[in-house]
Amino acid sequence: MEVDIGKLNTILNKYGGDKSYILAMFQDIQKEYRYLPKDTLKYICDKLNIPFSKGYEVATFYKAISLKPRGKHTIHVCLGTACHLRGGPNILDSFERVLNVKKGDTTGDGMFTLESVNCLGACALAPLVKVDEKDFGKTTSVTVNKIISEFKDGE
Repeated sequence: MEVDIGKLNTILNKYGGDKSYILAMFQDIQKEYRYLPKDTLKYICDKLNIPFSKGYEVATFYKAISLKPRGKHTIHVCLGTACHLRGGPNILDSFERVLNVKKGDTTGDGMFTLESVNCLGACALAPLVKVDEKDFGKTTSVTVNKIISEFKDGE
């Protein structure tokens, strides 16, 4: 992946080069590339005069930061108590089977990243699936294909 140094400098300048904003810088870079490329991590650490190991520690501590490329759309399958009891694990299995990825992975075409979450806070809609900012309540294995198609067709 080619890194745009101009964009990285813009992000550095936005925070005045203050190393206490390193997490915010990483989040901004992730918005740009949908993950934190290793080259950008090195560049930011060099510019902030902090060891790469310290930057890596910050980047890997927070689940919000990904060092692996993420899909254009993120699918979150809720596995909280209500969702679990109403078939959440089966829904996750269906997504894994249809997308041919495991939880935490991204499809080969870069379209979807599949994740599970402990609770999305809408137990009345169990089992709940969230794709980007859109909720799909009372999901079944049958509706999994419809959800995927909705986002593929929207391209």
